[in-house]
Amino acid sequence: MEAILPVEGRRNVLVTSALPYVNNVPHLGNIIGCVLSADAFARYCRLRGHNVLYVCGTDEYGTATETKAMEEGCSPREICDKYHAIHKEVYEWFDISFDIFGRTSSPQQTEVCQSIFLKLLENNWLSEDTMQQLYCNSCERFLADRLVEGYCPTEGCNYDSARGDQCEKCGKLLNSTDLIDPKCKVCGSTPCVRDTDHLFLELPLLKEKLEKYIDEPYVAGSWSQNAVHATNAWLKEGLKPRCITRDLKWGVPVPHEKYKDKVFYVWFDAPIGYISITACYTPEWEKWWKNPENVELYQFMGKDNVPFHTVMFPSTLLGTGENWTLMKTISVTEYLNYESGKFSKTKGIGVFGNDAKATNIPPEVWRYYLLTNRPEASDTLFTWTDLQAKCNNELLNNLGNFINRVLSFIAKPEGTGYGSVIPVSPDLDSHTLTLSLAETVGKLIEQYIDAMDKVRLKQGLKIAMAISSEGNAYLQESKFWKLYKQNPASCATVMKTSVGLVYLLACLLEPFMPSFSKEVLQQLNLCPEEHLSFCDEKGDSGKAKRPWDLIPSGHRIGKPAPLFKGLENDAVTGLREKFAGSQAERKLRTEVVAQLEATEI
Repeated sequence: MEAILPVEGRRNVLVTSALPYVNNVPHLGNIIGCVLSADAFARYCRLRGHNVLYVCGTDEYGTATETKAMEEGCSPREICDKYHAIHKEVYEWFDISFDIFGRTSSPQQTEVCQSIFLKLLENNWLSEDTMQQLYCNSCERFLADRLVEGYCPTEGCNYDSARGDQCEKCGKLLNSTDLIDPKCKVCGSTPCVRDTDHLFLELPLLKEKLEKYIDEPYVAGSWSQNAVHATNAWLKEGLKPRCITRDLKWGVPVPHEKYKDKVFYVWFDAPIGYISITACYTPEWEKWWKNPENVELYQFMGKDNVPFHTVMFPSTLLGTGENWTLMKTISVTEYLNYESGKFSKTKGIGVFGNDAKATNIPPEVWRYYLLTNRPEASDTLFTWTDLQAKCNNELLNNLGNFINRVLSFIAKPEGTGYGSVIPVSPDLDSHTLTLSLAETVGKLIEQYIDAMDKVRLKQGLKIAMAISSEGNAYLQESKFWKLYKQNPASCATVMKTSVGLVYLLACLLEPFMPSFSKEVLQQLNLCPEEHLSFCDEKGDSGKAKRPWDLIPSGHRIGKPAPLFKGLENDAVTGLREKFAGSQAERKLRTEVVAQLEATEI
């Protein structure tokens, strides 16, 4: 397949989602926080006719990989191979439409990362310093940040499992030597402090360049408020030189004689992964990444990743003096919490990507629930009863009911329906109810485009679903089942308009539920590749304000079928019980049940 490259004169949109770390299976909070949100936006941009490249991949270097490899008794490369495949499978099941899903442990990553480093060195944005680091005498090694846990030193927090780089509870970035009562995660002993030389990126010297860059998106309002707040907090606290090297083996080697036994700190090299993964996709990667005049960069992530993308990464690129494509828009999610606590990969709490598949709840229902519950401005809560309510009330009773009523009536044999053929509607100009509906739908479409352009995905989804509600109300008010005999012309107008709304909903909801849209188009007997479009150049958004014009009279639809199944109370209760506690506790429950069953046999 030919690589997607920027096209002169078109809107070229480069979309990235935070690179998921490769040491575990992603949970639903990870999925909505980056890959699913970015996917919905990338799909929307394609729907609108923009030229889009969606880039993601697994973040594979660093301490967490080394730690996981120790736990599982294998090499870091084997861990990366194993979990990259798991991530890829999970995202494929969730219908994530990456143009490339790559890896950071590639030769291209080493090449791009070292090239950027050498430019920073040449331009004198790096410094050397001796820092104190925790050293474990038992393991005979310097302990990277994630190999240390202790009490968070931040006043009022006191979390007892803070990592050496960041406290998971309060979000504060830390140095491992600041932890109270630190312990080595490998052997549990108390480490000592030793001196070690490292390289630092001089953020204070780059502050002027950074502030000039961030002023523009600040003024334009293209950064989500939580991203603005997090960035302002860093700037207000005062930028400090940031260490970019680590005493590890698994990472990009530092091309410097004095530091050749060290690797780059994962948060220096990980964002560069967006670039190197694009380089794996096409040798002409610079057309995307060194083309700020023609490319708009949109980045999606959870709130704990913000400073690395709004301060560290742009400072790194600015320091090279090269013409990089810098982030135009950042969309940041808060946390999705699980029932009564937090999703946690380390503690195995919550529903994970492979768990979602095992529930037999279709991916479009998961996508809908996560996107309608997207934590855009504050933390949101996943509960099984809420998932059930949204599936049954919104998908089944609202959306599915409207589409099925329309298509089933058209599919009825002539005499009771239209024999699966879209009727001719002669009285449109005098049909007040239909003209009123068109006016309402037209306004909702404008609101949908405005929300989605501003990456307000939850709002965009809500507006699309409001069109379905309007469709249901239109059917009820028209009493089409009576009109069929009493006023055939009026009934034909209602049905032709309603089937246009069905098509419109398939288009507007495709970014959120692509498999649903594909199924609807099949039931309409339309080819998704040809008909799934909402592009201004083709006049699609204008035509959508006249829904009766969207599907021509005489077109034969396919066979209608229910689009959603309800979630029963017993099933939901069973799922809540099945996924209670941590993964370790679930595994233990399963083993106990298996032993009891074996004893009974």
